[in-house]
Amino acid sequence: MKKIFVTTAFILYAVSLIAQKRETSQSFDTTKKTVVITSAYKPSLKQVAKINFSAPSPFIDTTKPSLKYEIPSQNLFFSYQPTVLKPLALTVENTMEWINNDYVKVGFGNYSTIYGEAEATFGDGINSLISINGKHLSQKGGLPFQQYSKSGLGVNGVYSADGNNEWKGSLGFETNTQYYYGYEPSTLVFEKDSLKQRYSTISALVGVKNKQVNENGVSYDPSLALNLFSDNRKGREMNILLNAPLKKVFDENLSLNLGITADITSLKTINDSTVKNNLFYITPSFTIKRASFTLHAGVTPSWDNTEFHALPNITAVVKLKDESFVLQGGWMGYYQKNNYQSLSATNPFIAQPSFLFNTRIMETFAGLKGSAGSHLSYNAKVGIRSFRNAVLFINDSIDGKTFETVLEAKMKALMIHGEVGYTLQEKFSLMAGITINNYSNLNTNAKAWGLIPMEITGAFRWQVLKELQFKSDVFFWQGSSFYKKGFGADRQKGAYDLSAGAEYTIRPKLNVWLQVNNILSNKYERWNQYQVVGLNLLGGIVYSFTH
Repeated sequence: MKKIFVTTAFILYAVSLIAQKRETSQSFDTTKKTVVITSAYKPSLKQVAKINFSAPSPFIDTTKPSLKYEIPSQNLFFSYQPTVLKPLALTVENTMEWINNDYVKVGFGNYSTIYGEAEATFGDGINSLISINGKHLSQKGGLPFQQYSKSGLGVNGVYSADGNNEWKGSLGFETNTQYYYGYEPSTLVFEKDSLKQRYSTISALVGVKNKQVNENGVSYDPSLALNLFSDNRKGREMNILLNAPLKKVFDENLSLNLGITADITSLKTINDSTVKNNLFYITPSFTIKRASFTLHAGVTPSWDNTEFHALPNITAVVKLKDESFVLQGGWMGYYQKNNYQSLSATNPFIAQPSFLFNTRIMETFAGLKGSAGSHLSYNAKVGIRSFRNAVLFINDSIDGKTFETVLEAKMKALMIHGEVGYTLQEKFSLMAGITINNYSNLNTNAKAWGLIPMEITGAFRWQVLKELQFKSDVFFWQGSSFYKKGFGADRQKGAYDLSAGAEYTIRPKLNVWLQVNNILSNKYERWNQYQVVGLNLLGGIVYSFTH
């Protein structure tokens, strides 16, 4: 037993020594390393935040009346038909920042042409916005006293309170100076100051409207405007215009409209006499809308200098083939308000008027409009107009340099108008139009003195490159009839004018521009004895900046 015990103990001792030796050798062996592979290596990009293009839809606003959106197919540039839009309350993001865009534009050209324009805007674009704009243009032609200048400064503002009302206002000043250079014979001698004609205008406007239809379904947009117009011959005119339209919406198919207009004019002439011309009218009407047609019907009671007239106000639109073909027609009566300011804007060479009157127009028309394909649109209309107290212009009987305003008691005109346009996104557009007015059945005068019987116009816009834009305009009109006391009646020659312009961006905020007017140098006459300048080159720069 002792031998067996000793032998067993010796064997266990030997085994423990061998194990310790192996452990010691493994812990101090620095020539070998063990690598544990957990997975194969796969290269990948770090996950980054991405823009979410599928924002959640806003909640449906059940407190507002349902609206019906009508999208003309000719304004779309795709061949598919639009799906029905469901009006939703817009949730405005407060993180959006409105940037005020300001610019300065200057240019010079032949005929001593100087052009300047600048605009500055202030406000946050949400609750308030104020815009200040100034312009100047002056030019001197090759004929004696053939020069004019036009300058203006205006301020426009919009203020939106916390409620549903939005206030608007404007204040402006403008002055136009030209000379009576169209006298005959040309050998006559005049002092320059005696030929000078300067018009000045001070204007102001204030108004308020509700941004959305209120809880009673009523929308309103009243405004009050004041214009103070004067010349350099002691002429002073004050014009007050109150316009208060009101609309009551019952549902998406029926609405009632009511408008009140008061247009008051008082002119003080060089002889210290006062000429008044007042016009008041009310426009009650209703509108019925259906999927295929729209009917607007009403009557306009009016008081033209205390003389009462009831004018029709009926128009209808019938849609065929999803607005690709639309029929339109109507029977309407309306006024053309004539005062010293509006007459001088039409013909700047008129003499100071000694009386004022308004033109009443009755019009019956029919036409069609629509689109052919995704880019081509058209509009055509034919009608008959009846004029009462129309304004015509004839040369004075001395040297013809001024125009007298004469009254035509009754006159009719066959009116034909057509236009066609081709648009390719916002990069290319081509438009052309024609307007024909065949005046007849005159009661007081032999011809429609000074009125253009036919006019053809065209416009071309092309964005050649991202930095380069090109435009061109052309017009042609048939000469109007004119009358000079002592010389009789005649007709002017036809006029045509072609102009072109381009603008190129040379730096992010700096553009250069070039405008060429009357490229064919046709020295036509819009008003008898007043020849326009020939080829006119004008160029300059535009600098835009923000603050």
